[in-house]
Amino acid sequence: MLPHCWYVTYVRVASTPGEYMSSSNARRAALIVSTVIVATTIAATSVARAQGTVMNKLSKSDIKKGWVLLFDGRTTNGWHTYKQTTVGPGWVITDGILSRSADTTVAAGDLLTNRKYRNFDFALDWRISEGGNSGIIYRLTEDNDYPWQSGPEMQILDDARHSDGKLQITSAGSAFGIFPAPRGVVHKAGEWNAAEIIVRGNHVEHWLNGKKLFSYELGSADWQARVAASKFKMMPNYGKAGEGYIALQDHGDKVEFRNIRIKVLP
Repeated sequence: MLPHCWYVTYVRVASTPGEYMSSSNARRAALIVSTVIVATTIAATSVARAQGTVMNKLSKSDIKKGWVLLFDGRTTNGWHTYKQTTVGPGWVITDGILSRSADTTVAAGDLLTNRKYRNFDFALDWRISEGGNSGIIYRLTEDNDYPWQSGPEMQILDDARHSDGKLQITSAGSAFGIFPAPRGVVHKAGEWNAAEIIVRGNHVEHWLNGKKLFSYELGSADWQARVAASKFKMMPNYGKAGEGYIALQDHGDKVEFRNIRIKVLP
């Protein structure tokens, strides 16, 4: 909707008082004004989205491209806690933001999508507390004690304060313990970060704040060598599932999420 576009009916010619533009010129002027209003509206929407005032909504273009919201800003419909059928009370929603409560005495647990995904483009915004740790785990199963024992994890971290931030292979954006993330991409604790994970067959990409961090091939010789050199070598199901759930990790620290969305890929 573009408010106030209708009010332009004619424009007075400044050089000739009392005269008005022809109807064709008036229509042309109205079109120019309307175009300016459209451009201003688009720019304002983009700024608002970047500042977090437009949340958990998809544009018509997004919907046409196949994007679907996984979080409506009000409920945890479509999610469950690992190996349970409901969501733990430690996951709370405030002002359109889904967060693991800072009160660690309240049980939360890793939060999983109800649906399994094979090929997908998954995106969200995250904000971590000072010294905090969390993650996005993908293509996981519920066959182990913890989600990270079967699914690779995109690390969420306060690199500056958490000990995992000392090594790039466990820093924010990394495929935890397997592929390192470059420095200088993650925003500091308390600021929003835009994360994206693309999985198509065995090909995986990690993106953070509009920058591609790295890509890898599940099951490749490089992948197998890296797993063999990590703690995951003792986990036979790690990275093996052809499809699985996507999880938001409860690591006992406050972490916030918004604009959680997915596009299923062929």
